[in-house]
Amino acid sequence: MLPLTGKTALVTGSAQGIGQAVAAKLARDGAQVALFDINMDQVQLTADNLAKEGLAVMAGYVDVVSVKSIGDMLEAVVNHFGSLDIVVNNAGILSSTPVQQISESEWDKIMAVNLKGTFFVCQQAFQYLKNRPQPRIINLASLAGRMGGYESSLAYTASKGGVISLTYGLSRQYAPYGITVNSICPGPTETPMIRQWSDEQRNGLLAKIPIGKICKPEHIAHTVAYLASDEAEVVTGLAFDINGGLYVG
Repeated sequence: MLPLTGKTALVTGSAQGIGQAVAAKLARDGAQVALFDINMDQVQLTADNLAKEGLAVMAGYVDVVSVKSIGDMLEAVVNHFGSLDIVVNNAGILSSTPVQQISESEWDKIMAVNLKGTFFVCQQAFQYLKNRPQPRIINLASLAGRMGGYESSLAYTASKGGVISLTYGLSRQYAPYGITVNSICPGPTETPMIRQWSDEQRNGLLAKIPIGKICKPEHIAHTVAYLASDEAEVVTGLAFDINGGLYVG
């Protein structure tokens, strides 16, 4: 039996990149997976491609800035699959704006998507998770939230630091209900954004990474799959670093 057979997972921000890899891994490990994103066309395409493998998936639209949209998403997942066991908060936006150039509107947008969105998904999902046998919440944070960032803006850094603190607090408050809450803090990851960089930019990044390799989305996905599994039943309140040694602490 596959390790996640009988479980239902929700992955936000799963149209591409890390979220797409996470959704694919969970589905291939036996879970029923709901893929939600603000880019409906792309997330539907991603879900359709997974369905061609015979995997149990659905796709839907969500704007995590809206609590109503979050509620509609959760209701749609439970109506479709009948339950919810695993929530992966991956929806987020990146910024590299220098500190003196960050506008109020950019700050507010980054906080709304990355921090507010993560909190309200966790809040609204509680009612569906609390009576499940092995419920999980896994939040995608960032290396930037652990050590202040290299190229990322302070708005992004602060939002991801907030996700880590939120994870710590929720892990305690949700523990009496058997819900584990963990975060993953990737370093630079091989996503469409990095693939657009010049050779000089990539080589400069690689020179900073002790292990000499840029993280792949699949590395993140394997960690999510572990944290979602029954083997991780007592693992909670963790900020899991995946960065090739770029940050150790």
